[in-house]
Amino acid sequence: MIFEPTREAGLRHLADFTSGSLRDYTLQRNFDFGPTRRGNVSQLSPYIRHRLVPEWEVVDAALGRYAVSTVEKFVQEVCWRTYFKGWLEQRPAIWQRYLDELHGLRMSSRPDGALGAALERATAGRTGIDCFDFWAQELVTTGYLHNHARMWFASIWTYTLGLPWQLGADFFMKHLLDGDAASNTLSWRWVCGLHTVGKTYLARRDNIVRYTQGRFDPGATLSAHAPAMRAESLPPPAGLRALRSIPASGSLAVLLSEEDLAPETLTIPVERVTCVIAIDTTDAYPGLSELVKQFKRTALRDALARARQHFGAADGFDDLVAPSELPAILAAAGDTATVVSEMPTGPARSQILDALAARGSEVAPPVEVRRAWDAAFWPHATGDFHKLEARIPVILRALSLASLHKGSMSRSGDQQTTVGPGSLSLAGSWQRGAH
Repeated sequence: MIFEPTREAGLRHLADFTSGSLRDYTLQRNFDFGPTRRGNVSQLSPYIRHRLVPEWEVVDAALGRYAVSTVEKFVQEVCWRTYFKGWLEQRPAIWQRYLDELHGLRMSSRPDGALGAALERATAGRTGIDCFDFWAQELVTTGYLHNHARMWFASIWTYTLGLPWQLGADFFMKHLLDGDAASNTLSWRWVCGLHTVGKTYLARRDNIVRYTQGRFDPGATLSAHAPAMRAESLPPPAGLRALRSIPASGSLAVLLSEEDLAPETLTIPVERVTCVIAIDTTDAYPGLSELVKQFKRTALRDALARARQHFGAADGFDDLVAPSELPAILAAAGDTATVVSEMPTGPARSQILDALAARGSEVAPPVEVRRAWDAAFWPHATGDFHKLEARIPVILRALSLASLHKGSMSRSGDQQTTVGPGSLSLAGSWQRGAH
């Protein structure tokens, strides 16, 4: 595996990038030099997506080494993932719409039919378009694609090959180590003119030749047009869900999900934690590659070991627990309250909450803790990204990276947040290039 799924490896990777290529990131980030020459981008996305390396640590490392003017673009690109997550949190129906449309396409595309055959050629890298075929095979083999290649790939998939974007998003979700519901779904929608309505992305021959330094030349095979798809009505932003506060007394069980694997940075009363439980949700999204499953499970085990050490929790489980086992475990725990870092809209959240709901009122849902970064950024993700972009300096000053590392607690109404991070994810908003 190219990416070692541990926090230690992620921090080492962060240190290497910030001490080297970050200085030239703005000028070099759009070049795809090939799988063996990725020094121009961070490749931190698998770590940030799972919060093995939390976003605030990435930003702190960048701003701590260089002037704001040097890393401004890097920080902006990072905030695209923050924006996408906040946007989807306020419109979770868009995720369900994608799942419903994907289910319909799966039901209607027989393997021996025209769509099924075209889909098989595309995902196997046998279309005859050299760059596209290479990227399809690279994705399956490594679990990673350069940001610019993701944009080209999605555009070719949609406008040259004429395949439904939902099937392309599904292909990415199954194979990307950094794939998540918000960034992946909304990035594909962005390419198709559904996110920023009417604005599409067209893969052009000259652009591919230039930014791959001649490694690929698709010739005249690419579509010359990228018409926006018919825009559906978007639900208005509903605001963020209200969260319950951690009980003032009593024992606590810390629940780990794949969405946030930096439990030692959560502000939870250490002395009250008696149990740590890591939930394996690798079957929550059907068809994940074995590479992706292995990454998630190893990352979960790494977080479990760190959490048990940090909280000094002698009780708990030595290995991962299936969601179906969770209700019985929590029911047996009696009055112990369960605490988890907020789980954003997506497969893991749905599977865990559905498993608990199956036991009805017998098992209380976990208390979710919202990261201060998310609490600061997400409310501004109501429209176009540039509305949030203009507020990035103000939000960063308000958060204050020094206070983030102290992990002090802040409260707003009945919501409990940790002053410590948010969502600066370098690889998520792939249509903008932050990897």
